Amino acid sequence: MTITLILPQPPGYSETFFRSKIQGLQESGHEVILVTAATDQNFEACQHLHHPKVSKNNLVQVFKMLGVYLGLLPYLKSVSKYIKLEKSEGTSVKRMFEKLYINATLIKLRTDWLHFGFATMALERELVAKAIGAQLAVSLRGYDIGVYPLKHPNCYTKLWDYVDKVHSISKYLLEKAYGLGLSTQVPINIITPAVDLKMIGHSKPTHNDKLTILSIARLHWIKGIDDLIETAYALKQKGIDFEWKIIGSGDQKHEERYKFHVYQKQLRDQIIFLDKQTHQETIDHLHKTDIYVQTSLSEGFCNAVLEAQALGKLCLVYDAGALSENIVHEETSWLVQKAKPELLANKILEVLNHDEKIKKSIQGNAKERVQNKFGLEVQKEAFTEFYL
Repeated sequence: MTITLILPQPPGYSETFFRSKIQGLQESGHEVILVTAATDQNFEACQHLHHPKVSKNNLVQVFKMLGVYLGLLPYLKSVSKYIKLEKSEGTSVKRMFEKLYINATLIKLRTDWLHFGFATMALERELVAKAIGAQLAVSLRGYDIGVYPLKHPNCYTKLWDYVDKVHSISKYLLEKAYGLGLSTQVPINIITPAVDLKMIGHSKPTHNDKLTILSIARLHWIKGIDDLIETAYALKQKGIDFEWKIIGSGDQKHEERYKFHVYQKQLRDQIIFLDKQTHQETIDHLHKTDIYVQTSLSEGFCNAVLEAQALGKLCLVYDAGALSENIVHEETSWLVQKAKPELLANKILEVLNHDEKIKKSIQGNAKERVQNKFGLEVQKEAFTEFYL
């Protein structure tokens, strides 16, 4: 079986989710093709193709399009079927030719599955799979379902009509997709993110002079950064000596707003913005932290919380989105009602004051659950079954 995976860019060295999926499918005897946007990066693990580039220079773009159209001549049967499908959807002639260009790489394929790694990537490409005689699969992730449709209502209407199978990283996102019009008759598999346990290493005791807290989140409202700052303020008011590190970046407007919030609350000595870090640098910070906190107002699942649990960190997270699937409340970590910074601060103090036996039990449960349910081997097996 040939499976084509469409992603925005090749998986980086530390992006184990897609790399392990590709490796697992290959080990099961399947051929895997990766298609991404045009890039100088080369993915070595399987055949790697690119979508055609779109030039800002109109004259250059005309010549590019002519070259791509000529390259489609040996695939006239698929091209003809694709055009008929677009006509049936009421696509204008001009837009049809534009879509022929951007979908040319996919139209040339001989594959059993076209699997879009993000739902937004399937937009404007919904008809290609049927045109080439392949099955269409799509993965649902946080931004796809929790954010993009807010600004683009009914964006997935056509996709839901043509999709053959859906992969969701959580029950939460699947329910949201049903609310956006996905039929309950479409076959679905829930396959959560996984942790590369060998790569992150074993947990080590921390020896910090003060309480060290870590959060990993881009600087965006949906990650509850304002709540994080208010929680830190509440801890300071209670006399706690701590250092709270935030790994993640955002656009300049957001960064400036959050840093001003920190300045207003006189927390510049407590809250440290570390910007974006490599995956290995992030893991190093996780090893050194005492507590991990996630104040997201919505989450598709959250790999960082999984990795923190795998390292036996005490985790306190908002009861938002799929975080209640990620942890087991009071067994592997703690859930706190979202948008309640004062409540979160009180819970942090409560957890710190727990008996050491209780804390060690929680840490052990967390590590064991991640090892048993969220390892790469579990994920590999699940994706192999997905295409059967």
